Amino acid sequence: MESSEVPSSKPPRGIYLLPNLFTTGGMFAGFYAIIAAINGRFEQAAVAVFVAGVLDGLDGRIARLTKTQSEFGVQYDSLADLVSFGLAPALVMYMWSLELLKGYGPTMGKVGWAAAFLYAACAAVRLARFNTQVGTVDKRFFIGLASPAAAGLMMSFVWTMVDRGVDAYRIAPLALGVTVTAAVLMVSRVRYWSFKAAPASERVPFLWLPLLLGVIVLLAIDPPAVLLAVAVVYLFSGPAVALWTLRQRRRTAPPG
Repeated sequence: MESSEVPSSKPPRGIYLLPNLFTTGGMFAGFYAIIAAINGRFEQAAVAVFVAGVLDGLDGRIARLTKTQSEFGVQYDSLADLVSFGLAPALVMYMWSLELLKGYGPTMGKVGWAAAFLYAACAAVRLARFNTQVGTVDKRFFIGLASPAAAGLMMSFVWTMVDRGVDAYRIAPLALGVTVTAAVLMVSRVRYWSFKAAPASERVPFLWLPLLLGVIVLLAIDPPAVLLAVAVVYLFSGPAVALWTLRQRRRTAPPG
């Protein structure tokens, strides 16, 4: 006798556990970064944010591989990103250096915490805008600096300065500039390469192999400086390409 029950097409709820565990791990790393910064362990705080970035890159891929994408996962990932790439970098930067701007005067002290809040707010706006644009924009590009990239710039800067024993008070004005620049670029319309486009072929130029090996060797020798260099190059790549594109358009535009 055939069963009268209609088999459910929905996968078991437990199947969503794996990608959400990675998302939770990323949020935990961001939370740990805040705790480490409160205790004055800024190098550990910076490393924790980079760990959050690695886990953030894995959760979506795992969800696609296991076919466990869900609206819940998308929203949960955004909330976790706000902690790991919004609040954590802002608070680490503030407690390491921006707080010391008060030594430059009462007004500068207010500017310090305002800049930290600006970064956190821009990260929230960036994530909300990204969620509303999924499926409607070119996947090859991010509109505005992605929050993980902005966090990478902030934390590689902190890590490099701490590693080299640079006085946080003396470097505070530069830390302010880095924070505001990262915040503004997150909500800008500048396009950044997303590295999500599928390659045209499985083969890549041979030059990529020694280049990749060189980066790995440099990372092993001096991780913070190499990460900072990569972050700075990526930061300027967006405006540079935008200016180059504008210049090309003006050259090819018919005379008016």
